[in-house]
Amino acid sequence: MRPAKDTIAAIATPPGRGGVGIVRVSGSDAGRIASAIVRDRPPPRQARLRDFCDAAGSVIDQGLVLWMPGPDSFTGEDVFELHGHGGMIVTDLVLQRVLELGARAAEPGEFLQRAFLNDQLDLAQAEAIADLIDSGSAEAARAATRALRGELSTAVIELQQSLTELRIYTEAAIDFPEEEIDFLADAELHQRLHALRQQVTGLLVMTRQGVLLQAGMTVVIAGAPNAGKSSLLNRLAGYAAAIVTAIPGTTRDVLRERLSLDGLPLHVIDTAGLRDTGDAVEREGVRRAQAEMAQADRVLLVVDGHSGELPRCNWPAGIPVTLVINKTDLGPPVAVEPAVAVDTTIMISAETGAGLDELRDHLKSCMGYAGGESNAIMARRRHIDAIQRAHTHIESGAEQLATAAAGELLAEELRLAQRSLGEITGEFSSDDLLGEIFSSFCIGK
Repeated sequence: MRPAKDTIAAIATPPGRGGVGIVRVSGSDAGRIASAIVRDRPPPRQARLRDFCDAAGSVIDQGLVLWMPGPDSFTGEDVFELHGHGGMIVTDLVLQRVLELGARAAEPGEFLQRAFLNDQLDLAQAEAIADLIDSGSAEAARAATRALRGELSTAVIELQQSLTELRIYTEAAIDFPEEEIDFLADAELHQRLHALRQQVTGLLVMTRQGVLLQAGMTVVIAGAPNAGKSSLLNRLAGYAAAIVTAIPGTTRDVLRERLSLDGLPLHVIDTAGLRDTGDAVEREGVRRAQAEMAQADRVLLVVDGHSGELPRCNWPAGIPVTLVINKTDLGPPVAVEPAVAVDTTIMISAETGAGLDELRDHLKSCMGYAGGESNAIMARRRHIDAIQRAHTHIESGAEQLATAAAGELLAEELRLAQRSLGEITGEFSSDDLLGEIFSSFCIGK
């Protein structure tokens, strides 16, 4: 994908009435168009009050004009902006005049796309702009700002540099086998490989936290029948989202609710009670429950603290579990020992609401909310996928080195790992991927 030569224009402010409406123009013809509309183009990077005129010289609107010649502009091209009044009609009239003078209407995200193609920012920074606009909390906005400033890109570049250094060290052993030192058996090689594996694992942890801030966390409520799962969902939602009765097995299917905790998106899934049953419908509900658990970011294992009944199921590996002891309003809970490892235990009463604030704080903490400054950096699912593939290549190369002293295979796996990481910043990206990413942005961005 190469930078375009034509000139694009769009309204950069949201539709509707407002104090200011901005028309943004970028491209090689921007200077000529600016001079035709405002007659007296202002000096670069100095705002000036000007009349915006039509072809006959009549004034359409009046406002500030900004002229920013490339390459020192957001897109790297010649850019000008007309900051007029925010009415829909008047802003559209200004845009139509710009289009009459030879610009074309911009596609969604095309200004950002040009900034990326002209090396003004990388792909991760471009995505961070959209994440900053869509932030639902101060924590998410701070994380997006850190990504926009290039902190994610810097971490990726540092990892790529470590990969490059290890590749050089490894390929030296391949190219100079006559040297007395056996590089592939050298302790320094193994130390560098160990440090690299730790580095990629740390990056994976950081981006997973960032994804939870950007896309939200999917939490599955699981447990035995009548443990209070649906009552917990209703408490978290703040309304009667699920039917609650005293009859065990009321919930037969998967129920999904999208909630917000201090602006952080939370996807909560209520599921059928986990037990052995001869009922065909309930069996299907149990199967769906276990399928949802395997895809979750976290499982809330709800246990009736009065009876201590535990669910019967096969727990998915690698999914963190929070043990929620419910019905504490009925008296001190009995001791329970679930057949799965749990990292946190919280006592609640879905009936009275006791312990719900602690549970909400726990869920926010799992999403990276710290109630103050934190080091989370906004990330996306595709970033995790790229880092995970890089991690797989590094682990495969380490195994080849350990089992067969195969330096050539290690070097190739390191090269593939570098290529996977390059997808994050856009160093290696298909045109289809770039088109998909930038088409998700607003027009005018």
